[in-house]
Amino acid sequence: MDQVKFIPLSVPNFGGREKEYVNDAVVSEWVSTGGSKVPAFEKAIADFVGMPTAVACNSGTSGLHLAMLTAGVKPGDLVLAPTLTFIAAVNPIRYCFADPVFIGCDDSLGMDPAAVRAFCENDCELRGDTLYHKATGRRVSAMSIVHVFGNLADMEALMPIARQYHIAVVEDATEALGSYYTEGVYAGKFAGTIGDVGVYSFNGNKIMTTGSGGMVVTNHPEWAAHMKHLSTQAKSSPDSYTHDEVGYNYRLTNLQAALGLAQIEQLEGFISHKKKMYDFYFERLNGKNGLRMLGWRPGTRPNRWFFSVDMKDSAVSRDELIRILAENKIQSRSIWDLIHEQKPYHGSLTVGIEKAVDYQNRIVNIPCSTSLSEEDAARVVEVILNAVQPR
Repeated sequence: MDQVKFIPLSVPNFGGREKEYVNDAVVSEWVSTGGSKVPAFEKAIADFVGMPTAVACNSGTSGLHLAMLTAGVKPGDLVLAPTLTFIAAVNPIRYCFADPVFIGCDDSLGMDPAAVRAFCENDCELRGDTLYHKATGRRVSAMSIVHVFGNLADMEALMPIARQYHIAVVEDATEALGSYYTEGVYAGKFAGTIGDVGVYSFNGNKIMTTGSGGMVVTNHPEWAAHMKHLSTQAKSSPDSYTHDEVGYNYRLTNLQAALGLAQIEQLEGFISHKKKMYDFYFERLNGKNGLRMLGWRPGTRPNRWFFSVDMKDSAVSRDELIRILAENKIQSRSIWDLIHEQKPYHGSLTVGIEKAVDYQNRIVNIPCSTSLSEEDAARVVEVILNAVQPR
């Protein structure tokens, strides 16, 4: 009997010119943080999302740290952030010696605009152009909006709140490279380009990868220059060892950028394949025995990074389905544990988190690689439908 094949959740797809570009970097250029591939990759990303410039860094997390610093987050500030996200989206707030105010989600799994507005209107007050939390007197300086699993957050509702209350907007688009609005006031705008500064990730499980790495984009040229400065140890000039502030070793390597250049050439193809495979699952799973495939915000073109099955009305629990899939050599995962419940963030302020708690208990993410075959997806479907059969 043939051995059952393992089906991973989300793995890289190196079907393009990766070897050629990396070999060129090895043979003729720098392999570390110098060389031509890094600026070429920065330009490629900036051009793809329609921004004037981009700043490469060694992870999405470091990109978020640079974004927070440059957006003006100071020690003692409060920053609005989702509780339903990966902890790396929130930790950079603490790197700035500020604290998060955890906001619940809407049905896109993104930050709930109603909860944001309720906090700003009821718990805070404007003094001039600055928002302060009434109970603590602390400044509310920024809002970190995460586009979860490639699904765009409700930017049409969130941005007016941010502007009304003079809050900087950091867009965590680490899961949403290639997602954009097709309708409304932001038609044609990509995730990461609507707020004051946006961040992408190229971790190994993302829709395109450099192994590890990130990119920051902004319409503020002085912000981009400052982030580049901070990412290179705040070195005053290329030829000196004079430093004018505390900097960071956040640079992307030339080898990683070479991978990125090959990957972005294939990105639209990756996104098309994601849509094809999501539709394959939707046709076979949605509405079957209490299952529901989470959908996408209307008026958008999502990258569909992860495919989420909602187990709310199923007779089988989230954890039971994950266990059964694992027994059949199919990798899946639950959504993240809520950040306000994590040990480093006990006691943090929370607003409107009930829906986030509900979703956290019922979501299973299923295989969604850009190389996923219909044969493998059919086996995933078969195992899931057998697992949720009425008993």
